[in-house]
Amino acid sequence: MLVNKPLRFIIAICLLLPALPAAATRLDLQAGHSYTSNRGTAAVFVESVFDEHRIGSTRFSWSPDASLGWINGRDIGIYRNNRYGTTEDAWLLAGGVRAHYGDAGDWYHHVFLSFQPAYNSARTQALSSAYEFVSTLGWQGQHFSVEVRHISNGALHHPNRGETMALVGVAFQL
Repeated sequence: MLVNKPLRFIIAICLLLPALPAAATRLDLQAGHSYTSNRGTAAVFVESVFDEHRIGSTRFSWSPDASLGWINGRDIGIYRNNRYGTTEDAWLLAGGVRAHYGDAGDWYHHVFLSFQPAYNSARTQALSSAYEFVSTLGWQGQHFSVEVRHISNGALHHPNRGETMALVGVAFQL
């Protein structure tokens, strides 16, 4: 039986998602607005953050993280007849590292930088390849987060407009 690409992606997500919260120490539900070509649309992410690990005797630490995201398509007229349009919804599955500096009690320890390679289900003006890179700068409290996230293929494929978004999240400690 042949299974088309979007269906394979959905099946993989369904198999992976139940395992993420069981292993994670934190689960973030994030929503916000994403922009490309000065046009905004909705973006939603579910992110699992795992145990934090100190890097040797330094004040730097890192946590593995995995996320599943959705960016709604939008109709931008100038791209209607192009090979890559803008109306397709994008689903992203990403995994990488979240980095912190300082000790757990320091106010600035809540600031983080994250980098994740991602699989992208869509081909749009903003996200035109199967593989994208997710960079995030954010602040995480115990039950709240604020982030600025950029997703792009790093000029590996054109067009390479990228998506830039502001996200607000609610976190659950597991």
